[in-house]
Amino acid sequence: MRTVNIHEAKTHLSRLVEEAASGEPFIIAKAGRPMVTVMALDAPTPREVRRIGFLAGRIQVPDDFDRVGAADIEALFCGPA
Repeated sequence: MRTVNIHEAKTHLSRLVEEAASGEPFIIAKAGRPMVTVMALDAPTPREVRRIGFLAGRIQVPDDFDRVGAADIEALFCGPA
């Protein structure tokens, strides 16, 4: 998230508000210390953000995933074969 100082926020408020309304929130800081976050009213709160699919294309699930360790699991429940 981008941080702007108060002077920059006052100078470019219209543009910054338009960007926030279109989904690009920003933080206003005073002397480098974050003071407030500006975001669209209909934006989800951080707790509501869903991360489904964030590893898409980065991991691969093997075809036999549901059978991995089957012999070990069977031995735990039924005893050694």
